[in-house]
Amino acid sequence: MSIPPGLAIAKLPPDILSDVKPRRGIWGFLGRYPAIAIGGSLLFIMVFVAVFAPFLFTKDPTALAPALRTREPSAQFWFGSDMLGRDVYSRVLYGARVSLIVGFSVAFFASLIGLIIGLLSGFNRIADSIIMRVMDGMMSIPPILLAIALMALTRGSVQNVILAITVAEIPRVSRLVRGVVLSLREQPYVEAAVASGTRTWKIIFKHILPNTLAPLTVQATYICAAAMITEAILSFIGAGTPPIIPSWGNIMAEGRALWQVKPYIVFFPAVFLSITVLAVNLLGDGLRDAIDPRLAKRI
Repeated sequence: MSIPPGLAIAKLPPDILSDVKPRRGIWGFLGRYPAIAIGGSLLFIMVFVAVFAPFLFTKDPTALAPALRTREPSAQFWFGSDMLGRDVYSRVLYGARVSLIVGFSVAFFASLIGLIIGLLSGFNRIADSIIMRVMDGMMSIPPILLAIALMALTRGSVQNVILAITVAEIPRVSRLVRGVVLSLREQPYVEAAVASGTRTWKIIFKHILPNTLAPLTVQATYICAAAMITEAILSFIGAGTPPIIPSWGNIMAEGRALWQVKPYIVFFPAVFLSITVLAVNLLGDGLRDAIDPRLAKRI
C-alpha cells in the first residue's frame, strides 16, 4: 500500500506493561484470598494433630508420675510435666481433639437449628412474633453465663458442653437467617413466585434457602471459634469437661496455681488454642471476602 506524499505512519509505542494472565484454579483462588490460604493451612495442621494424636504423643496423657512432676521442657518431656507428673505435650495433643470436636459440633448444630428457626420466623409473621421474643430473651443473657447455667443443671461431659454452647449460640444464627429471609422475601422474583401460585415450601427451598447458605457459612466459622473459647472457659472454671479429660481449658486450669514459677504448663495449651481460633477466624474472614461480591478482589 502506497503512502500519499506528505503523510507518515507513526510507529506503535513499545509495550511497557506485560500482559496480565488471569490466575485460575485452586492456586489462583488462594492467591487472591490469602486469609483462606493461611487460615485453612493452620486449621489443617490442627486437625492433623488431633486426628493423629495417638501416633504423635510420647506418653500416656493420663498416666501419673508424682516423682517426675513439674519438670521443665526437655528431651524427656517436650512441653514439661504438670503437678501430677503427666506429660503436657501429650495432653496438649489430645486437647486438640476436644476443642475441635466441640467447635465443629456447635457450629454444625447451631447453624442447622438456627437456619430452621430463621426460615420459619422470617416467612411466617405469627411464628416470628413468638419465636423472636424467645430469641431476644436468650440473647439478653451473655452466652458464657447461659452456658454455665445450663452446665449447672447437668453433669460435666463433652456432649453436655456441646449442648450448652449450642443453645447459647442458636439465637444469633436465627437472627442472621431471619434478617436475610426478610430482605429476600421482598425481592421481585420471590413476589413473582408468590403471584404465580408457587407453594410456600417450594419458594423457601428453591429461592430463599440457597441465598442464606453463604452468610450462614461465614457465621458458622465465627461460631466455631467462639465455641472453642467458651469450652476452654467452662473447663477453666470447672464447669466444662471433667478434669480427667485432657482439654486445653483443663490443662490451663491445673497450671494456673503454678503460673509464676512454671508458666509452660499454661503457655503451651494457650498458644495452641490461640492459633486454632486465629485459623478459624482467618478462614471466616477469607470466606466473607470471597462470597460477598462487594468485597471480592477482582483482577
